[in-house]
Amino acid sequence: MTVERPLRVAVLDDYQGVALRSADWSSLAGTVEVTALREHLRSEAAVVEALRQYPVVVAMRERTPFPRTTLARLPRLRLLVTTGPRNTAIDLAACRELGITVCGTGGSGLATAERTWALLLACARRIDVELSNVRAGGWMTTLGTELRGRTLGVLGLGRLGTQVAVVARAFGMRVLAWSQHLTEERCAQVGAELAVSLDQVLAESDFVTIHLVLSERTRGLIGPQQLRRMKRTAWLINTSRGPICDESALARACGERWIAGAALDVFTDEPLPPDHPFRHLDNVLATPHIGYVTEDTYRTWFAHVVEDIAAFLAGAPVRVLASPGQSDRDDPIS
Repeated sequence: MTVERPLRVAVLDDYQGVALRSADWSSLAGTVEVTALREHLRSEAAVVEALRQYPVVVAMRERTPFPRTTLARLPRLRLLVTTGPRNTAIDLAACRELGITVCGTGGSGLATAERTWALLLACARRIDVELSNVRAGGWMTTLGTELRGRTLGVLGLGRLGTQVAVVARAFGMRVLAWSQHLTEERCAQVGAELAVSLDQVLAESDFVTIHLVLSERTRGLIGPQQLRRMKRTAWLINTSRGPICDESALARACGERWIAGAALDVFTDEPLPPDHPFRHLDNVLATPHIGYVTEDTYRTWFAHVVEDIAAFLAGAPVRVLASPGQSDRDDPIS
């Protein structure tokens, strides 16, 4: 494979400015020229303008989408690396047709499950309110909720949902789990009860946490009718994907106190617009999609990014998600 040297590489959405120190890039010295972009490119026009001269682009998860229309306007692009083992914001079929190789990295471990518990505990004890009280010179104003004996509803009992459920059991909570194809056998493995329906989980849970993959089945799964079924004292936690919840309905549910509130790390539009109600509602704990943002995860991801680029240059790509001429049937995301 003939490529220009040094190869221009763009690393996107490096918000903290840590991409180049999270891995040893020295093995690519003299071979590539890396530029890390810290500012998010909000529009397709901005993406095309910034990246049109780059043969290699590194995407941080799904922060920047790559639909067919964008990819078609990047004729120099030959390698697109995404952190993580999958990325639903990249049109893999278009990449195959346009001669673009897509590679991933290893997974993010269980950092998001830990983040889920940080948010849930903050809700139960209103850590956000009491921190603000102390910083403002005041003192306690809230009553907390103990977890023992409460019910945790877990939507999705995969790798992350399972870890959350195991911790809940350690707290002495009842765990009620649901997803479309969940079985009693799977629930029994982690000490959870299988809910007969989504409605049961919503009606009986004191906390509901989402760990489902975003798909056509789950998009908008939690809407106004579902939120109305929850207890007025219940909290909704979402560390999965923003579009699983109808954000307008959730903002109304929190504002009108249909539920106690929500703790959210993911949103349909990221970064969250400055005027979004989630930034201002006093019973919404909103964090900037940092479930996977840890030193450990970044070290793994960027080490694999370096390996992916080196392997591509050697003509033997690794961790391939899509390659020119590959059949759609081989798509690991479909």
